[in-house]
Amino acid sequence: MTGRRTAGALLAVGVLAGCAVPSHSAITTGEPPIPATTTARVPRLVDESDRPRVAFDPCLDIPDEVLTAAGYDPMSEDNADFAATHFTMLGCSYDGTVHIPGVLDRYDLSILSANFTFEEERQKAIGNGDDIVPTQLAGRRALLKTNSSLPYSCGMSIETSYGVLIFGRIHFRDRNVSLPESQWCTGIEDTVARIVAALDEFESRNR
Repeated sequence: MTGRRTAGALLAVGVLAGCAVPSHSAITTGEPPIPATTTARVPRLVDESDRPRVAFDPCLDIPDEVLTAAGYDPMSEDNADFAATHFTMLGCSYDGTVHIPGVLDRYDLSILSANFTFEEERQKAIGNGDDIVPTQLAGRRALLKTNSSLPYSCGMSIETSYGVLIFGRIHFRDRNVSLPESQWCTGIEDTVARIVAALDEFESRNR
């Protein structure tokens, strides 16, 4: 997926982290000390609040092979960013590749990475009238969300070091056959777990 990788390269910038302590040879030869540098990526959007920056970018930090294994087409990526003055959400959506004749035409998945807190996300879900089930996934606090006004949809929110990762999935039926609400979320935890594993690796590398 060349477009995503090129965008990632363009967004990567080098920043000065500080100065290295001069070595003995540098002191005795008069050579100037070489500054130590690190590489950090500036988020594609930054709000005006004092919240943490959105570190994990679903459009750049989820490997294509993870999306493919989860049943989504990386080439179908569509931007779903949103920025306000007081928070930021970076996100992308994907078309599913799984088809079950007579049951499922495909799933669509959106993944948003936001810098508001898990508690703010919980309160927002309550305000939206969502039915929420507090749970855990991969050792992280999570919310499983459905809403009777949004049939065939399921959401899951996961706590991160900087805020929350928000998943929304829509089940497109293969035929005009009713799908019980108890099945709206079937399989979503497996999908989320695959992407949270990529988040875990990302946070481990960037501590």
